[in-house]
Amino acid sequence: MAFEEQVKSFGMTNMLIETDLDEIEKAYDVELREQKGQEVASEIKKAYFPQFESELRAEAAEMARSYELFYCLEKTIRQQIAEMLESMHGQDWWNEKVIPQHIVGEVNKRIQRERESGITPRSTDPLDYTNFGELGEIIKANWGIFASIFNNQKAVEKIMFNLNSLRNPIAHCSQLAEDEKLRLELSLRDWFRLTE
Repeated sequence: MAFEEQVKSFGMTNMLIETDLDEIEKAYDVELREQKGQEVASEIKKAYFPQFESELRAEAAEMARSYELFYCLEKTIRQQIAEMLESMHGQDWWNEKVIPQHIVGEVNKRIQRERESGITPRSTDPLDYTNFGELGEIIKANWGIFASIFNNQKAVEKIMFNLNSLRNPIAHCSQLAEDEKLRLELSLRDWFRLTE
């Protein structure tokens, strides 16, 4: 396993351990580690959280970990795509016709909608405007490049499909069932196994 993959694997293992620690903290209502930005979060909790039902707050805290895992995974996949395509096509790879044109069109529409809304742009990188399903299409469309890091195209498609299905409840504020939490963890492991 390449050093870069070992570092990624270490990071994901660390996140899984943190998930276990979160469960222990929740089960025993203890705080085992200091959280970043805890003072600001505490002020926000004092000001706004009492307005929400305690059951809803507990559900949100539980789902936060799933969101965090998925956020890291999606950002990692985007980074892998960008690095691989840049290494083959140079820094202007997005404009080198390596991205399926329907994805480029959708990304351009999303960028334009964001500009027209007057909000701060989420990014200057068009890849950040792709959705999870489109990331899978980009890998598939450039399999000749990605075959060097992933060991099986069908496995990539299957895992991306599973992850995309899991992404929807996470992104749209629905609670994951216990089986789906396990499926998320297994899918994360499957993803990193693809590069072994």
